Amino acid sequence: MPELVEVCPLSELPPGERRIVSHGDLEIGVFNCGERIFAIEDRCSHDDGPLAEGRFDPERCTVECPRHGALFELASGRPLTLPAYEPVETFPVVIEDGVIKLEVS
Repeated sequence: MPELVEVCPLSELPPGERRIVSHGDLEIGVFNCGERIFAIEDRCSHDDGPLAEGRFDPERCTVECPRHGALFELASGRPLTLPAYEPVETFPVVIEDGVIKLEVS
């Protein structure tokens, strides 16, 4: 059964902003694309480097790996450009009482 991990109040993550949270050994990037909040593993599938620190486009809901430029779709975790070809893990997001929470197994 998934565990709900509290991130922050929704008011503390305005549109166009991101936050990186830790849960055990996982680092998770949480992104506000205006209408939707997305959460992905902070690990590029190309070389295991950090991903969530890369260039974030809130209009397209994408993040670009800062090391080699692979572009990832935040909704699905799938890469849109090479050199990455494997998706990264995504996490369901729940807004409960104005607080962003992630479902993490």
